[in-house]
Amino acid sequence: MDGNTHLLEASADAGESPEQAAFRARCRAWLATNIPAKPAFALPLGPIEISSAQQLEHLRAWQRAAYEAGLVGCDYPEAYGGGGRRSCQRVANEELQAAGAPFFPNIVGLGMAGPTIFHHGTEAQKRRYLPPLLSAAEIWCQGFSEPGAGSDLAGVQTFARRDGARWIISGHKVWTSLAQFADWMILLCRTSREHKYAGLSYFIIPIASAIGRGVTVRPLIKMTGGTGFNEVLIDELVVDDDMRLGEVGQGWAVAMTTLLHERGAGTLATPSAGGGIGGDEEDALGASGLPALARASVRAGRPAADDPVMRDKIVQLLIRERALQQTRRRAQHPALCDHPQRLPLQHKLLISELLQDAARVACELGGMASTLHRADPNAPAGGRWPLAYMNSYGFTIAAGTSEVQRNILGERVLGLAKSK
Repeated sequence: MDGNTHLLEASADAGESPEQAAFRARCRAWLATNIPAKPAFALPLGPIEISSAQQLEHLRAWQRAAYEAGLVGCDYPEAYGGGGRRSCQRVANEELQAAGAPFFPNIVGLGMAGPTIFHHGTEAQKRRYLPPLLSAAEIWCQGFSEPGAGSDLAGVQTFARRDGARWIISGHKVWTSLAQFADWMILLCRTSREHKYAGLSYFIIPIASAIGRGVTVRPLIKMTGGTGFNEVLIDELVVDDDMRLGEVGQGWAVAMTTLLHERGAGTLATPSAGGGIGGDEEDALGASGLPALARASVRAGRPAADDPVMRDKIVQLLIRERALQQTRRRAQHPALCDHPQRLPLQHKLLISELLQDAARVACELGGMASTLHRADPNAPAGGRWPLAYMNSYGFTIAAGTSEVQRNILGERVLGLAKSK
């Protein structure tokens, strides 16, 4: 029994409302005939791996189709481009994953910018930015980290000085996923140097339209050879005051909303990345993809699946994956959640480490063949697994490193003393 079957089992036991059950049937029926065929060109492993306009447009068309079918933005009010439903995005996410649907490209918009604008934006901002965000008509990136401010996010030094009804912003952001394609950036910057936290404010700034007019985007080449990350230089960029999100000096509180949703602990359900790379279950990465790889891999002249040590490693990972699926079921029942942040933060920590461990075992299964480049026709599984392993370190760092996540869980959830 594969992971997708487990997921469907979990969904059926969730005590859904009649509306959710009907919506699930509708999602399943639509996905059965509308998942796009694989293109002739290679698709990236995830949104931050998008490296060409060709890849982006293919995935953008998929997100737009899913949005028009009602599978994206389900829980947002209709006035802001949403479906006006109640607690249905989770259902859509489960069906997308079970169907092995491709991921959506606007990951920062859906998972971070959208919820933040919904909770802190003005009525005009919600009506302006949310509909094209949900449909992927406009792509978003996140301007938080800086060369001198990573885990200590409140140490950002990008500065916005007020000039009447305008702000003039200068600074340097780094590790900015999708900046090379983004139309907009959510930006945390400093508006006062006198206070660390109270001196922060939050803005929406243009990216694509400001290239060469106050914004420079430079790609960062990763060890994979990909350019998903960027650095963004902002030099005297002028934005109107109506681009500010929240009050002056309250940027830290607004940023916490962004981070809660990025870590999965927000109150507004957002679309997940889907279940596969290109609409094929064989593309799925994670423990559920290991048995097939083990059967196809040869070790000492025999299938790797015959090796009891490798079988044990795979089963242990499958157990962890199944446990996380059951944890998601538990998270659907408030009475079983003793702290609102425990399960979402725990999930982010554990899923990032599970994916890394699964990719490591996959490379072990492939043996020397795992050193082949993904362009080599002899690379097992198209070279996806070693690429996934290298990329997995970004996942254990993004949205707070595993160490930071453990500190948050220990201090804020378990009430342990702060670490020194």
